[in-house]
Amino acid sequence: MAGSVNKVILVGNLGRDPEVRSTQNGQKIVNMTVATSESWKDRQTGERREKTEWHRVVIFNPNLGEIAERYLRKGSKVYLEGQLQTRKWTDQSGQERYSTEVVLQAYRGELTLLDSRSGGGQGGDMQVMETVGFAGADSTPGYGASPRFGGSPEPSSRSGGSGWDAASRNDLDDEIPF
Repeated sequence: MAGSVNKVILVGNLGRDPEVRSTQNGQKIVNMTVATSESWKDRQTGERREKTEWHRVVIFNPNLGEIAERYLRKGSKVYLEGQLQTRKWTDQSGQERYSTEVVLQAYRGELTLLDSRSGGGQGGDMQVMETVGFAGADSTPGYGASPRFGGSPEPSSRSGGSGWDAASRNDLDDEIPF
């Protein structure tokens, strides 16, 4: 196996409304928290148990950030794909701090709304009624296809292949970097 993979896929609910900030050059950055839960029956007591994990998500992708700002609210159910990144900074007291986040970079990542636009998480358990999306500037989902919010265009037959040619495959380094 050549290389490594850093890909995170989450399906969960927003813990609060997305927080939108802007950089000095006007780029929007969206921060949100997504909860994922698992439940099981305790073998010893027979009680139903549940564990919730909270994930920090940061969106640098301008298209996905706009969609998150416009449509996502506390409780919204989402599917997202991004990369795991750890950020280091020094707080006001001089202590070094770390934060591990799921990051949706510009031109990468995916975000799909899993409940209705008007529902926003309020309502029944089965709200997988509508999936709306954006798959790139010049691509349009085909008839019957589920649109999605993506940072890169969908693969299509118009591209003329997979984007790999024989020369680029031979350029891959087989050496392990460690």
